[in-house]
Amino acid sequence: MTSGARTVAAVLGGLALTLASCSSAGQSHDAPQTSSPAAGSTPDVPVAVTPVLASAVNSPVPAPATDGKTHLAYELQLTNVLSQDVTITSVNVVADEQKLLTLTGNQIADWLRVIGTQTPTTKLGPGQAGFVWLDVALDKGAAVPTELVHTIGISIRNPSPPLIPATMEEKVAPLAVSTRKPAVIAPPLRGPNWVDGDSCCELGAHRSALNALSGSIWAAERYAIDYVQLGPDGRLSNGDVTRLESYPYFGADIHAVADGPVVGVLDGLTEQVPTKSPTGLPLEEYGGNHIVQDIGDGNYAFYAHLETGSVKVKVGDRLTTGQLIGSLGNTGNSDAPHLHFHVMSTPDPLRSDGLPFLFDSFRLDSRLASPDGLDALLAGKTAPMQPNFTARDESDVSPLSLDVMTYESQ
Repeated sequence: MTSGARTVAAVLGGLALTLASCSSAGQSHDAPQTSSPAAGSTPDVPVAVTPVLASAVNSPVPAPATDGKTHLAYELQLTNVLSQDVTITSVNVVADEQKLLTLTGNQIADWLRVIGTQTPTTKLGPGQAGFVWLDVALDKGAAVPTELVHTIGISIRNPSPPLIPATMEEKVAPLAVSTRKPAVIAPPLRGPNWVDGDSCCELGAHRSALNALSGSIWAAERYAIDYVQLGPDGRLSNGDVTRLESYPYFGADIHAVADGPVVGVLDGLTEQVPTKSPTGLPLEEYGGNHIVQDIGDGNYAFYAHLETGSVKVKVGDRLTTGQLIGSLGNTGNSDAPHLHFHVMSTPDPLRSDGLPFLFDSFRLDSRLASPDGLDALLAGKTAPMQPNFTARDESDVSPLSLDVMTYESQ
């Protein structure tokens, strides 16, 4: 979906963050309000001046992944209430007095963006707000905390002691960890060498797509996957990369990931030209031809950018796991053939929050050595794979960005 290097990604793409210029700190969505602690608890947060306000977009849902760890992926909105610059010097995620994640220096810049920009930074200007994306990865067997709290280190050029010293550490944003369980589903594709081109938990185009819609911030693509398929030669395409027929996986069958009714369909949009980023799309066309399926327990599956005329279902149809529903295409906000897939909290592909999902069974074949490999693949080249990788069978886990997988018939 969006243009530029490594971006077979983000349904809203260029609208992400740029639209999110005047969001409110507190959200109400389907997760608990994260500016408050868990019901019945007393936060261990002192009464103190806090020049930087902090609140979470959603409570994180724990999800086991292919690295053997359980991930808590979420976002904090930081707002500088001073009339001068504030430098963020550290961000810590703490549970039961134990630091689960620490960001300092360049790590902060890697994960912090001022609203309306895509530039790495450690500074918030006067009255500016930004988001810091967090991924707390718990080792296998570690207990999942029930509540998190955050300590934010800041430095101020013109302090006003004793209330606002030159350096200070704020203890803010107590946050309940969600007790929700991720949906366990079947993969939407079949065959070997499917690359997870952009998903949790790196800060790619999907995770960074926080969208301002109807007065709130929504993170629909928090766990979204963009699927492309490597050929036997390790390439995505053969020949002219601007032609759909150069991509052998164009038109691949897409299957229902679970039982459940169809609640949304769009078909009839024409294919985009690969490597070209579409412009002027209305909101309802960003996902291209697509299907939304209610898979139960407040989870909705979104299959996007389907091939023109390939959608085989209609609203009201009740699908069964593995049922053929359409074909992989290049419609909507897409600059290369791929399947965009995610699970969300509402039937609206954009005005929803992304939820983690686990695949019931697949073969983890390899991993791309680095995100830069996606640039090479999209340019028609091969990409280095992670060395000394041992393929293995996986079950009931979430893929991570850059995983290369085989999906067998169900």
